[in-house]
Amino acid sequence: MITLLVQLDQLLRGESTRLELLRRGSIDISPGAIALMSLPLSFFSGICMGVFSLTGSGSLAPMQIIASALKMPALFFLTLVVTFPSLYVFNALVGSRLALYSVLKLLVAAIGIMLTVLASLGPIVAFFAVTTTSYAFMKLLNVAVFTIAGVMGGGFLLRTLHRLNLASDDTPPPASPGAPRALPVEPGANVRNLFRIWVVVFALVGAQMAWILRPFIGDPEQPFQWFRPVTSNFFEAVWRAFQSLF
Repeated sequence: MITLLVQLDQLLRGESTRLELLRRGSIDISPGAIALMSLPLSFFSGICMGVFSLTGSGSLAPMQIIASALKMPALFFLTLVVTFPSLYVFNALVGSRLALYSVLKLLVAAIGIMLTVLASLGPIVAFFAVTTTSYAFMKLLNVAVFTIAGVMGGGFLLRTLHRLNLASDDTPPPASPGAPRALPVEPGANVRNLFRIWVVVFALVGAQMAWILRPFIGDPEQPFQWFRPVTSNFFEAVWRAFQSLF
């Protein structure tokens, strides 16, 4: 466990994505260790989301906490499966030397950071769950928390890819005219814009995946259900919650 915490700390501090590692086309991240550490973090954040169901204003369904805890790792795993191919293609388009496995490690690391942020904000979510009676407020609060986590994870991804671009610029010229460069130089702005587009795609997929796997909080006006029928979409639901709150 200590080793896992040390690896997570190094990831959060950026030590696993140093320029010298990126110049070699490698990232000092163990996806298995990050995934293993992410499980309790995702369980904890799911439990905090489901606390509202146990309050007098909630659905009074203890199973909601169990369901939310189990759905959180499923949410990020399924989002990873759906978005990983596009990240690899984007990575190849900019001429990066990161191999398939390194791209996977990068995305697992970004998800690990998101779950760490979610878990750190979990007590705040639980605090508001037991001190408010507004279901709409709890939905919007959780959307805000997920947005913060997504910004942090996406920021890590963009910073790492920016370092990768710097590593490309710092790569010495080939020894002979015919020798290929390890990392081709690409315009920094174009690379950043391309990956910003991908981060938006990741956020859209994650938001809709959460809508498919709902409920996470527990609607006080409905009985407990593991899943609800897919109707409307995530963004319409957020807008309706905003309208009902204000």
